[in-house]
Amino acid sequence: MTAAPAPLNSIVIVGGGSAGWMTAAALSHAVGRSCAITLIESEAIGTVGVGEATIPPIRHFNQRLGIDEATFVRETQGSFKLGIEFVDWGKQGHSYFHPFGQYGAEFDTVPFYHHWMREYLAGRVDGPIDDFSMCWAMAKAGKFAHPATDRRLIQSTFDYAYHFDAGLYAAYLRRFAEHRGVTRVEGKVVDVALRGADGFIEAITLDDGRTVEGEFFIDCSGFRGLLIEEALAAGYDNWQHWLPCDRAVAVPCERGAFTPYTRSTAREAGWQWRIPLQHRTGNGYVHCSDFISEDEAAATLLANLDGKALADPRPLRFVTGKRREFWTKNCVAIGLSAGFMEPLESTSLHLIQYGIMRLIALLPDSAMSPLLAREYNAQTTTEYERIRDFLILHYKASERQDSELWRYCAAMPIPDSLQYKIDHFRAHGMLVADERELFANPSWIAVYLGQGIIPARAPALAAMRDSVPVAERLGQIRAAMADAVATMPSHSDFIARHCAAPPSAA
Repeated sequence: MTAAPAPLNSIVIVGGGSAGWMTAAALSHAVGRSCAITLIESEAIGTVGVGEATIPPIRHFNQRLGIDEATFVRETQGSFKLGIEFVDWGKQGHSYFHPFGQYGAEFDTVPFYHHWMREYLAGRVDGPIDDFSMCWAMAKAGKFAHPATDRRLIQSTFDYAYHFDAGLYAAYLRRFAEHRGVTRVEGKVVDVALRGADGFIEAITLDDGRTVEGEFFIDCSGFRGLLIEEALAAGYDNWQHWLPCDRAVAVPCERGAFTPYTRSTAREAGWQWRIPLQHRTGNGYVHCSDFISEDEAAATLLANLDGKALADPRPLRFVTGKRREFWTKNCVAIGLSAGFMEPLESTSLHLIQYGIMRLIALLPDSAMSPLLAREYNAQTTTEYERIRDFLILHYKASERQDSELWRYCAAMPIPDSLQYKIDHFRAHGMLVADERELFANPSWIAVYLGQGIIPARAPALAAMRDSVPVAERLGQIRAAMADAVATMPSHSDFIARHCAAPPSAA
């Protein structure tokens, strides 16, 4: 009988920041001290993180590592996030909310949104579907509390995520990982040695002459892709023809309104983010360099802050897209080295998180089976493409025609996979989705309706449920939401009571 291949003895992570230290923390938690994990980073090389907004799966990542929520929020100057308010996206002067949670409450075998849509199209309900989102009811009132565990309560129908300082999160995870045996090495990588026989990475050389060997390498080096691209030439799929923004300027400012949600405001050549933390508000203007200069973008950003800027605007450049192979040879790219999806729906940390979880599930042994890499690449490609389509929807669905960017987006062709979904919703109010998609039905409903894609008719089954007292149920849901929100603490009070960072930390 042939002996089984030996487990990995050494893993080398190149790059720190959120991607590197999330990877180190999760791997050290998963494999313990049975495998040596080394992370190489240089204090001289900055990270991109400027202030992160996240989506609910980040909670599961932290829980899996056994990280206490209150401690985490306190250590990262964090706050809570119930969704994203989109301002001026559909048309100027209009806003809508993308919630983390369902709309309304189910009271029939037909989904709630089918009944709402029938009533809305018939003119029997006033206002947007936002009015039936528990997340939005809380968000606009500036309230926060944890969801109820009793599924019979309206307070159980929402979810939440976090805002936090990405640099503080990386530092927190560094302490976590080092406590579990991860070795940090300070230095810049100047050379990558490939094995002659198969092109696998053998070792990397640092600027002081030291050599670090390993069996498996994880590239968290950022946009540069030091291992995955510069050494292994994995290739890159450029998606800028669908997602044209290629620049951002970012700046923190004094904290204004402490809202439990992110805000995305469409601008002439892109959009501006607003992320409230305990000690400041993070801001940025994502834009297309074809339609505005960096100086003009910075001036626009500085003119639309809550308070005094706390630093000079920081420019960032990127190419939206993904690696053709995320895992090639004995190297996996995680984070910006794997690809970049602009932060419109706060997916950056999610892609890191799921890249790590997928790697742990498919972790190779010393045989380095190419089947594992093939499956990893297939799953990750599908995930990127689904997120890509959801982001494109925001640009394509806009009714704005007031600037070159928005006119370009209105005219641009889109992937067939997205057009198929839009056609179904526009014609019949039907949502076409795969159960493995990151963004579930409420997310698509929010953007479709929020940006003016209104179905020609409600799904047929809703019209066949005449015996259901829909108007009465809608009224009961509105009343239950109002009562629930009235008893909740404000976002500020909740944090002050449970997870406030000490004043000296700011």
